[in-house]
Amino acid sequence: MPNLLVIAHAPLASALRQVAEHTFPDCAPTLTVLDVHPGQCAEDVESAARALMAEASQPEWLVLTDVFGATPSNGAQRLAGEGVQVLSGVSVPMLWRTLCYASQKPLTELARRAAQGAVDGVVATPSLPTDE
Repeated sequence: MPNLLVIAHAPLASALRQVAEHTFPDCAPTLTVLDVHPGQCAEDVESAARALMAEASQPEWLVLTDVFGATPSNGAQRLAGEGVQVLSGVSVPMLWRTLCYASQKPLTELARRAAQGAVDGVVATPSLPTDE
């Protein structure tokens, strides 16, 4: 089972953990979060994330970040590689989908399902007009 890490601008990562604890109290303990504070650089984020990751017994990680190209994502990108998949654009639907499948799916499939959860979580009511 891959480990889960959310890296986001403070206090979003902690807030997402609270959402996870509210909805999936049995799964939430598997979630590690890292809030990125003003003034932190990508190197600081990478270092803090590596310290958190070193505490886990499972070497595989799915890392979810808030905004691609921002400091949390830039720090996380430095972690990507063998056994570490990074997805940006974390949302509640993405997180919930991840928590639902974390114990059942290998890392690559979990990342795919998380991304699909984010896409499926965007719904407009009433439906938005198309450009056709």
